[in-house]
Amino acid sequence: MDFAARIDAAIGHAIQQGQRAPSPGKLASALHYTVTPGGARIRPSILMSVAAACGDRSPALSDAAAAALELIHCASLVHDDLPCFDDADTRRGKPAVHKAFGEPLAVLTGDSLIVIAFEVLARAAHHDPEQAIKLMLILGNRTGMPNGICAGQGWESEQEVDLSAYHRAKTGALFIAATQMGAVAAGEDAEPWEELGARIGEAFQVADDLRDALYDAETLGKPVGQDDLHGRPNAVTEFGIEGAIAHMREILTGAISSIPKCPGEAMLAKLVTKQAEVLTPIKWRASKHLTPGE
Repeated sequence: MDFAARIDAAIGHAIQQGQRAPSPGKLASALHYTVTPGGARIRPSILMSVAAACGDRSPALSDAAAAALELIHCASLVHDDLPCFDDADTRRGKPAVHKAFGEPLAVLTGDSLIVIAFEVLARAAHHDPEQAIKLMLILGNRTGMPNGICAGQGWESEQEVDLSAYHRAKTGALFIAATQMGAVAAGEDAEPWEELGARIGEAFQVADDLRDALYDAETLGKPVGQDDLHGRPNAVTEFGIEGAIAHMREILTGAISSIPKCPGEAMLAKLVTKQAEVLTPIKWRASKHLTPGE
């Protein structure tokens, strides 16, 4: 079974657990609506790739870790789209959850997905209790305060924002979780994998800033211009378009250099390069800034 199939199967099982009768039908439907279709599943795919590079000694634990991470990501998207944050009407090309089900159910959907994520890890703990506890701690740390995506949202309420810390928390946190959880699921230490996750996350955020500035809503499947609308710090504002492109390329070069020694080191280097191609918006991938082969 390939990574995508394993991830989808694990997520599907987790959602089914959350929909067991008796349960409120609308909220049960909202859970499925939120995770389907699944988008690129970038974070859990990175997690699975790191686990594979480290030997993937416990596939069931890797599957659980990947599902839990993606459920947290999906929960964050539901909350991001709420009127109190981005007030976005669409997500992944369809109505945002609060538009499809109403604001109260959207809040409950995001909250439920967070809880389900940790239940997934708890149910898989019998495969390796020690590593499962480490996975829970990493996911909790990269979800809440002071190092997680909650902290990332919190930075948006500050008058003075540290752009690096903001990006590391808002976007980098779950990429750090991806690399560290992949290693831990395979029985390795988490610490050596933090830099790789942080660099991938930073590159992803810069690319997202560029897409927000250069793309239209139809192409992205969600509203654009949100950074300017909400006065958020972003790489395009700080560096300009050309500077942001150069900055992203530097980050990705550093990401490849930061990959820890492991049996699948070469495979991971190819993965980072492939993700760079995915992250690069077409409008400037083909421009003079990024010529073919660069």
